[in-house]
Amino acid sequence: MIGGVLILITISIIALSMTSRRHITDEPGQIAISFIPPFQEILTHLTNAVQDVWRHYFALVRTAHENDQLRRALALSVEESRKCREVELANHRLRNLLNFKDLEAFDVLAAEVIGRDPSIWFKTIVIDKGKADGVTKGLPVVNAQGIVGQVISAGNRYAKVLLLTDPASAADALIQRSRSRGVVKGNAAPDCLFDYAVSNDDIQIGDWVISSGLDGVYPKGLAIGRVSRLMRPDDDLFQEVIVSPSVDFEKIEEVLIILNPGNPGEERIP
Repeated sequence: MIGGVLILITISIIALSMTSRRHITDEPGQIAISFIPPFQEILTHLTNAVQDVWRHYFALVRTAHENDQLRRALALSVEESRKCREVELANHRLRNLLNFKDLEAFDVLAAEVIGRDPSIWFKTIVIDKGKADGVTKGLPVVNAQGIVGQVISAGNRYAKVLLLTDPASAADALIQRSRSRGVVKGNAAPDCLFDYAVSNDDIQIGDWVISSGLDGVYPKGLAIGRVSRLMRPDDDLFQEVIVSPSVDFEKIEEVLIILNPGNPGEERIP
């Protein structure tokens, strides 16, 4: 096709040069000139076709470039929207913590969870506050839903918290409605045990379990959870009480460390 175009261009140039010479008036020259217009028309159509191809090609390239820019802009918008949503959720959680802080007569320190023990045997988290912030071993850790656990070690800028659901954890507790006493222990599971509840204690499913304040760790009145299951063996002195914690331990992101746990507090449930 390109060779044909070149031939037609050559013929057109020759014809034009022939017509520009006034002394050419012979009949063969006029006959040759009569064949020029069809070739010029074909050449014009071919030239226009080539130009259309180039215009469409550059238009496609420009469109593809614009599409790439739009895709990048959309991706950035989605990312910004995700960040805004995350900030909104964080603000909601922090407002809950601040409300909890306002309702309690404790000196508290807010901390962010930055690590979690991956083992199935130990239930611990790492927070971003340590000795430099006044955090020491033994301090209780809570959030707006209730007791989270206890600080078991503290570095200068970080601390490790043993969660209430760990088998090594324990909290002296009360059934809020009937005042029956027991000890809430971790059960290596989502639930906890309410131990040492005698068989004739008035305990019902749905009862709130709160801290008694008698263990020297957790102030009185902090929410622990609700009674979710009961077993009263006929020949046993104690009944088996299962407690579902009020804290969702799989979704903890921020906590409060109580710096003066010896101060009395009011009984409070979420």
